[in-house]
Amino acid sequence: MRLSDDRISHIAHLLSDGIWKDDLVDFTDEGKALSEIKKAIADYLKVEDEADTMARNKIRSLSRDVPEGSREWDILYKKYFEEEASKKGFTS
Repeated sequence: MRLSDDRISHIAHLLSDGIWKDDLVDFTDEGKALSEIKKAIADYLKVEDEADTMARNKIRSLSRDVPEGSREWDILYKKYFEEEASKKGFTS
């Protein structure tokens, strides 16, 4: 799922404010903290997009046709998506 830079920035601000208000962290450089949060979100979304593409390609490459939206497609997609995400160090 693609998010605009504005949405990523908004989410980063919400996260930053939340962890600061909950007294989980004290930022020495709020700008750098926001930058790192934005980078982490963007990196996650990139991995998610790559895992999605790989999962869809694996399903398309099967010798039989598996219609998108079918129960079998959903099961295969979830399996392949999780495999690809875990290869990149992300788990659901």
